[in-house]
Amino acid sequence: MNTLIIFMLLLVLMLTGMPISISLGLTVLTFLFTLTQVPIESVALKLFTGIEKFEIMAIPFFILAGNFLTHGGVARRMINFCTSMIGHWYGGMGLAGVMACALFAAISGSSVATVVAVGSIMLPAMVKQGYPKQFGAGVITTSGALGILFPPSINLVIYAIATAGMNATGPNGEPVGSASVGQLFLAGIVPGLCLSFLLGLTTWWRARKFDYPRMPKATWGERWHAFRESMWGLLLIVVVIGGIYSGMFTPTEAAAMAAVYAFFISVFVYKDLKLSEVPKSLLSAAAMSSMLLYIITNAVLFSFLMTSEQIPQAMAAWMTSQGFGLVAFLLLVNVILLAAGNFMDPAAIVLIMAPILFPVAVKLGVDPVHFGILMAVNMEVGLCHPPVGLNLYVASGITKMGITELTVAVAPWLLTMVAFLLVVTFWPGLALWLPHLLMK
Repeated sequence: MNTLIIFMLLLVLMLTGMPISISLGLTVLTFLFTLTQVPIESVALKLFTGIEKFEIMAIPFFILAGNFLTHGGVARRMINFCTSMIGHWYGGMGLAGVMACALFAAISGSSVATVVAVGSIMLPAMVKQGYPKQFGAGVITTSGALGILFPPSINLVIYAIATAGMNATGPNGEPVGSASVGQLFLAGIVPGLCLSFLLGLTTWWRARKFDYPRMPKATWGERWHAFRESMWGLLLIVVVIGGIYSGMFTPTEAAAMAAVYAFFISVFVYKDLKLSEVPKSLLSAAAMSSMLLYIITNAVLFSFLMTSEQIPQAMAAWMTSQGFGLVAFLLLVNVILLAAGNFMDPAAIVLIMAPILFPVAVKLGVDPVHFGILMAVNMEVGLCHPPVGLNLYVASGITKMGITELTVAVAPWLLTMVAFLLVVTFWPGLALWLPHLLMK
């Protein structure tokens, strides 16, 4: 009954149009003041201890790095490099768009930043080359979602924060710890590459089917020039990922290094970002970080309420007593997360759902790292379908297409992503192979 009251109250508040962060906070406070005897002092203490995590500092730094890169000409140079390499294939500019999104995602960690940075340059160029606007919009909208899966993914950091310190037990009652940011970053690489390949394959197949234009093949001299131009941006991948796994710095310190490096190359190397424009980038990053941290704060309270009422543990006990197997649970998780994607943004979904579903998943034998990647792929799909798919709205602003028209345009790539979601769901080794290999 308490579970029903909590979720009904949260749903009613969200249906009024209230921001999710405020809905979470009001749900918790209303329940605590009226239906429990939990001391209010413990709530205040939980607010401070819940966000007193070193990993949280990675979020504003990665957002700031993404802002510098978006406005610093890095995306344009990456697009030129990708186009020079594969522009002569069927759907060459579309394939270059997928490749550019994958590369930019691997240095920004943000889906929206990827769509804005790559889409604002690539989409007009594709239309000019003779590609239908719908084709370009479908490619960039879905490929931009790679920012959630490739390290340094902000959503994977949020998942690590949301599940940190939970008292979860495995199938035999053994304690199971949550996944670290480093493990999640490693686990996202192989699925990210596989999804990039599948999106590229869909792009190539449609371009060949409808005989879309191909670009002249670039010379090796032109390719070398494009690589040299984009090299400073590509080195950021080495700085972040190489720095973390060589032990030089933690993921949070890597985020700070990424922000400093992105500022340096945008202002002093490429000189596309003027010093006078830096305060605007700082304010934009501060606004986005404040919004996310406010959601995290209220989600910490919500998680505290779930734990104090023993709701995740009760759900785990009920599901195991009903004979729910691993396959049925994983299918149910996908349905819940995809349904949540219809009216919530990815950060809020992870912060609300991860503390609830994580103990149940672990109890049924799901690896914490695999579960984090499973949630990330679900969030990717949610970004690309209506009515609240954030990538759809960003792409709509760039292309001036309506949401309905854009939804039809992304359908082939969206179906590819759904098929890939099923692969990730039932093949844990795809996500776990690299972490197990490098972190033995």
